[in-house]
Amino acid sequence: MKSLSRKCLLLATLSLSIAAQAADVEVLHWWTSGSEAHAAARLKQMMADQGIGWKDFAVAGGGGDNAMTALKTRVLGGNAPTAAQIKGPSIQAWGQENMLANLDAVAATGKWDSLLPATVSNVMKYKGHYVAVPTNVHRVNWLWVNNHVLKKVGAKTPTTWPEFFQVAEKLKKAGIIAIAHGGQPWQDATLFESVVLGIGGSDFYQQALVKLNPAVLNSPTMIEVFNTLIRIKTYLDKGSSGRDWNLTTAMIINGKAGMQFMGDWAKGEFSAAGKKPGQDYDCVPAPGTENAFVYNIDSLTMFKQKSAQAQAAQSALALTVMSPLLQEAFSLNKGSIPARQDIARDKFDACAVRSMNDMQAAEKNRSLIPSLSQGMAIAPATQGAIADMLAQFMNTNMTAKIAVEKLTKAARVK
Repeated sequence: MKSLSRKCLLLATLSLSIAAQAADVEVLHWWTSGSEAHAAARLKQMMADQGIGWKDFAVAGGGGDNAMTALKTRVLGGNAPTAAQIKGPSIQAWGQENMLANLDAVAATGKWDSLLPATVSNVMKYKGHYVAVPTNVHRVNWLWVNNHVLKKVGAKTPTTWPEFFQVAEKLKKAGIIAIAHGGQPWQDATLFESVVLGIGGSDFYQQALVKLNPAVLNSPTMIEVFNTLIRIKTYLDKGSSGRDWNLTTAMIINGKAGMQFMGDWAKGEFSAAGKKPGQDYDCVPAPGTENAFVYNIDSLTMFKQKSAQAQAAQSALALTVMSPLLQEAFSLNKGSIPARQDIARDKFDACAVRSMNDMQAAEKNRSLIPSLSQGMAIAPATQGAIADMLAQFMNTNMTAKIAVEKLTKAARVK
């Protein structure tokens, strides 16, 4: 830890040196829920401690669709922010537009290649050059349960699909909402990808939702996926349509519902409410997905800046995001795990430690999988078409057969 402390001091000294020449930073993001806002506030304060002002360009909306629309308007108008919360294939798309700053010098100073897992660092690069910096890593394929609610109906946390539906039925018979779900396209896609992984496994997921293989999309296994979703829909409440994810998580926290499929940003809400894992709630991989890790990497993508002062502020922002203090604080607030692999685990709870261990194992076993719902797997246009199709499925009586046909068609959108 002494070595790590020296690294922190060196980076802090360099960051302060850069800050002396810097302007303000403007950051577009959609970290607007309670726990997310606390995480963003920590970064803002760390920049202020260096004498760098923060212009907040926050656009509400958990999936980021509203933020991306606002960003395009700004960039096309020749007024790009310092950084924007962009991730996955969208980073490559902006790189192709020749709009992104080169962070290689900053990355070399911070030794990012040695600190980041290859899966993470590769996403941060365009044509081999760093253009983005990761704030944290989320696991998406979690199932959250209220332990007190399950205890009331004599049920235990499920790990398989038969167990899951047994628990759901007990909750429903007791008059409790079995599955809390927010009916927004990105949340529908979050549920969908966990079912795809749980029913088909890692290879099936990769072929279906990353490679978009038509034969796999239009297969008996995908029919089974949609039939499972049809069954899940019978346990949702009538008020689910359009509900924000954090309000849905609050239903688990307050005991109004028993279970929720959601990424580990949900844990930030549990922590903010003073709830303890293993005591008040449980976090387990979605049924059938315990050997895989569906990842979502939050990152700030840097846009080209004209003045030397703005460039200096941007470099200071990148160094700060990758600093051990920010990596730890951000994830403790947001429910995620640090992108850096050298962060001490003593402050992290059992859910986070399991996530860290499972991510390392998944990277070795080649079952570390990009999230469709969080924009990590495929191009934005294709993802949007699939999300729209899934929203239609979730809000109608569409059969599994028709759903598979529509999914296969949506996957061809470019």
